[in-house]
Amino acid sequence: MTTFVALGDSITLGVGDPIRLDPAASKRGWRGWAALLAETLPDPALHIVATNGACMGDLERDQLPQALQLRPDVASVVIGVNDTLRPNFDPDRIAAAAAHTVGALRAAGADVLTMRLPDPGRMLGLPGVLARPLARRAHQLNGVMDEVAKRFATLHFDAATDVEAYDPRMWAVDRLHPSERGHRLIARRFHALLADSGHLLGAPPGAEPMNPPPTKLAEFAWMATKGTAWVARRSTDLVPNLLAMAFAEWRSGQTNWPDHGDDLIAEAVPDAAQSDSAAPSVTSTTPAPL
Repeated sequence: MTTFVALGDSITLGVGDPIRLDPAASKRGWRGWAALLAETLPDPALHIVATNGACMGDLERDQLPQALQLRPDVASVVIGVNDTLRPNFDPDRIAAAAAHTVGALRAAGADVLTMRLPDPGRMLGLPGVLARPLARRAHQLNGVMDEVAKRFATLHFDAATDVEAYDPRMWAVDRLHPSERGHRLIARRFHALLADSGHLLGAPPGAEPMNPPPTKLAEFAWMATKGTAWVARRSTDLVPNLLAMAFAEWRSGQTNWPDHGDDLIAEAVPDAAQSDSAAPSVTSTTPAPL
C-alpha cells in the first residue's frame, strides 16, 4: 500500500473540480489534483487532511500531527494563497512553519511534494496598485518554499513560471481555485516529478476535463450568491490592507517589481498562455462552499 497524505488548503481539498457524489440526489462534492494523482500510485490510500482557509501556521499546528500519525510514503504541502491574502502576512513565521512541517515529514520517511504558486494578484485581475503588493508577497512566499525544497530535497513544482498555469481555462470562476483542467495540470506535474524520482506509477491523469465546464449562467449565479459574500469578506480585511501597503510603497518609492527572473517570466506568461486505474481509498474533510 502507498499512503499518500495531502496537507494544505482548499486547493488540495479539490475546490474547483466538482464531481457528482449521488446522481439520484444530485449531490456534488470535490475531487481535485490529490485524488487524481493518488489514482496513479500503486495500491493507494489517500488521506486528505487539508482544511478550507488554512495558512501555513494552521498546517503546522493542526495538520502535521495528523499526517505523521498516518506514516505517509508520499506527502504534499501545497499552501500559501491564504497567507498572501491575510493582513498579518509574516514571511519569517511562514518559513519557520514550512521548514518544521516539511522537515518532520521527510524525517518520517515521506517523499514530499511542494509547489511554487502563481501570483494571486494577476490571477484575480487586480489593478496594478493592488496587484503589486500581492506580487511581492507571492515572490517572498515562493522564495521561502524554494529554500525549504532545496534544504529537504522535496519534489518541487514551479507553477509560478509554468506557462499553462496562466491559461484562464485552468482556473475556476473565482480565479483562486483551479478548474478541473487546472487540477489535472497539478496532478500531471507532480506525477512527472514522482516518476523522475524513481516511483513506479500508472499512466498520468489525462489533461482534458471529463466534465463540461460551468456555463456562463452558472458562473454568474455563483458570483451573484457565494461570490458576493467572498468579495464582501475580502473588502473588509484584504482591500484596506492592500491599499495601506500600496501607499507605503508609494511613499518609499518602491514601485518596481522585485529584481528576480521569475517575475519577468511570469509577466510575459499570460499572453503566451492565451494564444493558443484503480480508485484509491480516500478520507477527507468536506469543504464548505467558497
